[in-house]
Amino acid sequence: MGKRDNRVAYMNPIAMARSRGPAPSSGPTIQDYLNRPRPTWEEVKEQLEKKKKGSKALAEFEEKMNENWKKELEKHREKLLSGTESTSRKKEKKKKEKKKSSRLSPSSSSSSSSDSSSSSSDFEDEDKKQGKKRRKKKYHSSRKSSESSNSESESDSKDSLKNKRSKEDREREKDSKTLVRKRIKNEQGDGLLSSESASESDHTEEVPTKKKKYNEEKEKNDKTKKRKKHKKHSKKK
Repeated sequence: MGKRDNRVAYMNPIAMARSRGPAPSSGPTIQDYLNRPRPTWEEVKEQLEKKKKGSKALAEFEEKMNENWKKELEKHREKLLSGTESTSRKKEKKKKEKKKSSRLSPSSSSSSSSDSSSSSSDFEDEDKKQGKKRRKKKYHSSRKSSESSNSESESDSKDSLKNKRSKEDREREKDSKTLVRKRIKNEQGDGLLSSESASESDHTEEVPTKKKKYNEEKEKNDKTKKRKKHKKHSKKK
């Protein structure tokens, strides 16, 4: 039994696309865009003139609206002026009627004058009381404000004194610390100097003792050598 031939023929995609031919266009091409219908210069002028006419119509509409608004404002002003004139006329009529009534009834005028005087005195008394109350309120408010300002100034002065004292205490502490550090450094320096001087003195003392020991050892060696030489000479004889 032989093996199956599973090979597949290779198809070049570029060659296949060329054999199919150009793809169908699904929309307008560049050439169609270039060959599109364009308006002439005369048509463009007509469009511009139409736009200008539109702007003129809008301006005319705005002018008409402004005229209507002005007319409405004038009407409103006339109404207000007529209202003020009518109120002034009504006041004048009332004054004239009061004068006529006062001329006709003198008794009523005397009673009214007494009532008016009593009412005016009452009003004056009330005004005086209200003035006194206002003065008292102002006095109390000013007193409170002065007390509050004094308390604030006292608190500020106390705070400033506390801050000054705290600063002075801190400076004193710093000065004391610096003095202690200087003393410690001086003591340490004296100790180091004394130790150095002691070590130098010890070294100076050690040097002559070593020299003495070396000289004694040297003398002993010399004596031993001499003795040995003397013994050798005596044996030879």
